Amino acid sequence: MKNLIIFLSLTFYFISNFMQDRYLKADSESTTISSLKNTTKIVYLFFKVEKTNSGSEKITLQEKKITDGKLKSNSISDENNGNIGDFVISMTNADGKEMIKQVIEDPLNPTMEVYGEDISRKKISLQDAEFSIRYSYSEEIQMVKVEKITNSGKQLLFTQKL
Repeated sequence: MKNLIIFLSLTFYFISNFMQDRYLKADSESTTISSLKNTTKIVYLFFKVEKTNSGSEKITLQEKKITDGKLKSNSISDENNGNIGDFVISMTNADGKEMIKQVIEDPLNPTMEVYGEDISRKKISLQDAEFSIRYSYSEEIQMVKVEKITNSGKQLLFTQKL
């Protein structure tokens, strides 16, 4: 009986390891994401957005910092969860394939908490603001693209090669 339990345990162990290796080799996107998670550097991109006289937004990349560290999770967010006015930041490789996508709440119209008798939320309008994103360093990431979610889809605001 003891030998049967040992035999079944070892068989289950080897089968599960074989299935895991097979799954990782078959799914190239999962392999790409896991390679991003295993890096030991974090990239920070700092942006500034300004509202122009015509009402459109002008975005500039102010700074790029690379530091040692490891992100706990890789931010791949669904742009369908974003609201109108939010920014979608996409990091792409040289072929244009999206590696990382993040949704940022509209920095020019943030929701602030107001403390008085009650705690309430109020949306304020700003002429300029700063925002940042972070991601795990990868040599594959070559370009950053910032788009704004609008009623008619997405509007491209900024593209730059890193």
